[in-house]
Amino acid sequence: MAKKEKKEEAKEKVYMIPLGDACSKHTTKRSIRAVKIIREFLQRHTKKTDVKLAVHLNDFICARGRSKPPRSIKVKAVIEGDKVTADLAE
Repeated sequence: MAKKEKKEEAKEKVYMIPLGDACSKHTTKRSIRAVKIIREFLQRHTKKTDVKLAVHLNDFICARGRSKPPRSIKVKAVIEGDKVTADLAE
């Protein structure tokens, strides 16, 4: 008999991530800290270690410069196996 294969479907979740803690850093490090906060948030909430951010998400964070990231951001996380890909929810 053939073994039944489990098909893993991609799950999508939308998170609202607060980035206010990034403003406590030095002005030139705020956008870098915002990216790190997003990665840590998604690792904590999805229980996965491999988190990739889409180019659109990175551009949105850096749109106003390194010193003025947004205070919060809505992110759509696509979970496939052990990998999480984050993109803007809009």
